[in-house]
Amino acid sequence: MAGKTTQEPGDWHAKQYMLFENERTRPVRDLLAAVPVDGARLAVDIGCGPGNSTEVLVGRLPGAAVSGIDSSADMIAAARERLPQLRFEIGDVSTWDAPGPYDVILANAVLQWVPDHERLFPALVAKLAAGGSLAVQMPDNLDEPAHRLLREIAADGPWTPKLTGVERAMRHDASWYYALLKPLCARVDVWRTVYHHPLAGADAVVEWFKGSALRPFLAALDDAERGPFLQRYRDEIARAYPALADGTVLLPFPRLFIVATRGKR
Repeated sequence: MAGKTTQEPGDWHAKQYMLFENERTRPVRDLLAAVPVDGARLAVDIGCGPGNSTEVLVGRLPGAAVSGIDSSADMIAAARERLPQLRFEIGDVSTWDAPGPYDVILANAVLQWVPDHERLFPALVAKLAAGGSLAVQMPDNLDEPAHRLLREIAADGPWTPKLTGVERAMRHDASWYYALLKPLCARVDVWRTVYHHPLAGADAVVEWFKGSALRPFLAALDDAERGPFLQRYRDEIARAYPALADGTVLLPFPRLFIVATRGKR
């Protein structure tokens, strides 16, 4: 097809990510409900994905100028199609240099992929206007069976040399982020929520993680390895998350939330 680009297994795919749009969007609604928005004029969604989180941000900040950035061209294309009235640009959160000042910086389910939080979070706070808020939501599920099984399977197979050190390594807890941000902000709210997403069996759980945690693992494997790896993962997922009588699997999904608000000076 003319204009079609080839995507690798490790790329961000908007269509795959949004197979579970309602479940992936609910946390950003909960996050933004806790953000003070009086007088907000300028906001940005960093790691905006296909624009679902940006859409919630626009609804929370009527009248504000809202934009978005993401490192994935596929995600940006989806966001532009969803919200053509907004400005979306391809950009890397770790090197993003827009000076602001922003009234709201939203980072929904993205910073867990970006290293060096000790440097990154203060740099984002520095882009806030007086009274502005950094709103962050990150999956906090590395100790859940879905991730533990990924590590175990990666360490026990012909693919092991390729998969060493692949998993993301966001390991800081709520107290670490509070201690980092409180000296920089007038108020820091941190909380953790465990969602229980009803999915249609083990295959749906695998499809969920194909849109996120499985990406770097699949990217490191060749075509002959991906099938056996996914089948083994699917079998282990079925054992770890037994289905209810109607075939539904409840997927527990812990998430960490942070709203850091600067003083009004």
